[in-house]
Amino acid sequence: MGQVTILLIKEIYYPILAAISVPANLLTIVILSRGNCSLSKCISIYITAMATADLLVMMINVILYYIFSYHFPFSFLSHTPVCQFILYMTVVTLDLSVWFTVSFTFDRFVAICCQKLKTRYCTERTAAAVITTFSVLIFFQNIPFFFAFEPQQIINKVQWGCLQSAAYFSSPLGAAHLWFHLAWIVWVPFTSIFLFNSLTIRHIVVASKARRGLRGHKSDNQCDPEIQKRRKSIILLFTISASFILLWLTAALTVSITGLANINDSQRDHKNARYIASETGAMLKLLNSCPNTCIYAVTQRKFRKELKKILQSPRILILRFAKKWKK
Repeated sequence: MGQVTILLIKEIYYPILAAISVPANLLTIVILSRGNCSLSKCISIYITAMATADLLVMMINVILYYIFSYHFPFSFLSHTPVCQFILYMTVVTLDLSVWFTVSFTFDRFVAICCQKLKTRYCTERTAAAVITTFSVLIFFQNIPFFFAFEPQQIINKVQWGCLQSAAYFSSPLGAAHLWFHLAWIVWVPFTSIFLFNSLTIRHIVVASKARRGLRGHKSDNQCDPEIQKRRKSIILLFTISASFILLWLTAALTVSITGLANINDSQRDHKNARYIASETGAMLKLLNSCPNTCIYAVTQRKFRKELKKILQSPRILILRFAKKWKK
């Protein structure tokens, strides 16, 4: 029953996730590129980078790996070199999504808590440099995953599929890289986001008390533009952070308990509890690439306005065409 249920859920879940998330992230990129959301260029760069990484996650991890590779087992995608590249890119795209979120969290921490550093760090140039640096670092530090897989079978001298390389995972270098990757993509980001958000909350509480003392009346906070500005900023920050932590938590716990290699080995037995847990964690962490557009729409009034304009554009064009046709 567990086998049938989890396989059926995956076949339904991933196409729906891709159908919703791909257009949502594309809309986010288009809206932010217009620059009409009253967000600083620094914030826009981070959020656009996050949306781009989420779009890549959907296209590579979900569409190529979970949908096409699964339903077309002997297509071009199943050639071992192509399969190895896809597996490498699934790791890279998830890394990009995770570390762009951490970068955004740190940027907001500096902007709110470190006023002296803010003028130098929270700039368009720094944001672009941070995104570029993390992108290059992630592409290079995941290169060992190219050597972590070997052909599953050879038919007429053609290599098909990918299996974990026992030689790689049993070697000290492979094991060290595996556990480094576990810390890099799970526990360092979790710890960083929790630490930066905790310090940000503490700073906001202290600053708000001091500001209330200076203004003299607590009710004045309702009309205090600085308090309102901070509130909008932290709502956006904490909503994105909370979404990330909640959706990644199952995958983080599963990988930490069983290890990356053990989880993948258990895929041969679809009734294995480790397989069900790891696939559930995978579905939830990939879902993290979907809700950010909704978060922006809920928390940012001008983003909602721009989204509404784009969604209404086809209807307006159709009406204009209909009027010209009648004439």
